Order: sequence, then structure tokens, then C-alpha cells
Amino acid sequence: MVTGTGGLGLETALALARAGCDVTIAGRNPQKGADAVLHVQRTVPGATVRFEKLDLADLASVASFARQVKNDKDSLDLLVNNAGIMVPPKRQETRDGFELQFGTNYLGHFALTAHLMPLLSKRANARVVTVSSVAARGGKIDFDDINSEKRYRPMDVYSQSKLACLMFALELQDRSQAAGLGVSSMAAHPGISRTDLLYNAPGRNSLQGLARTFLWFLFQPVAQGALPQLYAATSGEAEPGGYYGPDRLGETRGHPRPARIPPQALDRVASKRLWEVSEGMTELQIDPS
Repeated sequence: MVTGTGGLGLETALALARAGCDVTIAGRNPQKGADAVLHVQRTVPGATVRFEKLDLADLASVASFARQVKNDKDSLDLLVNNAGIMVPPKRQETRDGFELQFGTNYLGHFALTAHLMPLLSKRANARVVTVSSVAARGGKIDFDDINSEKRYRPMDVYSQSKLACLMFALELQDRSQAAGLGVSSMAAHPGISRTDLLYNAPGRNSLQGLARTFLWFLFQPVAQGALPQLYAATSGEAEPGGYYGPDRLGETRGHPRPARIPPQALDRVASKRLWEVSEGMTELQIDPS
């Protein structure tokens, strides 16, 4: 199961299909989903791949999606929490009233993982891979303004959401291990890659969008950027609780290796508090039993 119909999500789904996996691509746009499935099928004849509608910015959609998956499948080997949005210039909210980046990038995936944990726990050596970002290094969980209602700075809020994703991955591994669940949780980041995130959110004419256009040589190909999350998802050498990213130029490009975990992501008190806050916001619990 891979969230996201383009960019890193599509490349991840394509690689998994090449390896013979039964792949579900989940996203909010049915046309993009159909295009993604067609691309995989044309590239990998005979691939078993399908699209299911999922809006991570709507907890009811997440619950509906999970019910459909449970009706269709008895178990799940892999969940890649990949989809995301980046730096919309103005503050927006999810359907449930959360700030859009935190609600989509993090809370939506927290809820999705909670709903799918019963399927994951039925498989030996199942994995959850949550995608973070180099931006997490500058992130801070602002518990006093977690929805950015008092102050909205797009990049700060994006960094917070991606730090939350990393903290979630590490905390999930600790809780899974303590409960003897057998589900491995890992995190990965793509370095700096040529996805459409900067075009889709701040726009082509923004500073970030212009950098993406005219400094293209600083951005590695999307397929290369997907390698760390594929490594975390499939490698026998990837360790539970590990964090993986590119190996060159400050982890901005290259091939997968263990990434540097920002000190704030290792704050156990903050991680436990974030988990509890997330349970309250989503009204869901990830039950390790």
C-alpha cells in the first residue's frame, strides 16, 4: 500500500510492481490515480496494481478507505506513508479543521496506520515506512500552537509536519517492539528530488518553484529519491526503527544509507506527548495488541 499517485509514490509503486508485489496506490484524485495505474501497467506488463481513493485531509475518507481495504484483504505486508503537500503560501485547513500540512502529511498517515494496523499485524515481518524530509532537521513541534493558528510560516509548518512523521515512525517501532507486535516501523527521506511538490503548492512562480525550474541540476531524479524509502521497505539490511536517506552532499542526493536523526526527534517525552495529542486529534488509538 503506497499513498501518493505521483512523484515518489508512483516510483515506489512502480518498483514494487516490478518486484512482483500486489500494489495499491492510494490518493485523492481519481484521474491521477488512473494515470498512475496505467503507467505502471504499461511499464510492467502483467503488474497487479490498482487505485483506491483516499483523502488524507479528511479523516472520514481515511476511515472509509480502510474499511474498503479490510473488505478486500485479509492482511497487509507493507504500508508506505508517502503522500504529502508542501508550503502552501496561505494557511488552509483539512476537513476536520487541522492545519493542512500537519493534518495531511502527519495526522492523516497516523490515522491510516491506526486503521490498517490489524491487517499489518497478521503478517510476519510487515513494515510501515513513513516518509520524512531533510526539512525535519529544522522542525519543532509547537504544542502551544500545533495547528499554526497564531502564526503561519509555510516552511516552519512543513518542517514540523515532517519532524512529526519521523517521531511517529520511531515511536511506533518502540511501541510495536514493546508489545511484541512484529510490525517494523522505519522512516526515510528522499533528499532533494525533482517532484512536483514545489509546483503544486507554492506555485511555479514562487521562489521555491523558480529554484526547482532553473536550478534543476541540484535536484536528483525522482526515481533516485525514492530509493531510501524502497530500501526501508524491502531491504533485509534495513533495521526496525531505522531512518534512511541519500549518502552524498549532506544527504541531498545519492544512494540509501542510514540518515542522521535530528536531536529533537529523539526526545522521548516529546514523542510520547505527540502520540497522545495525535490520538486526541484523530480520536483513534494505534492498539499494539
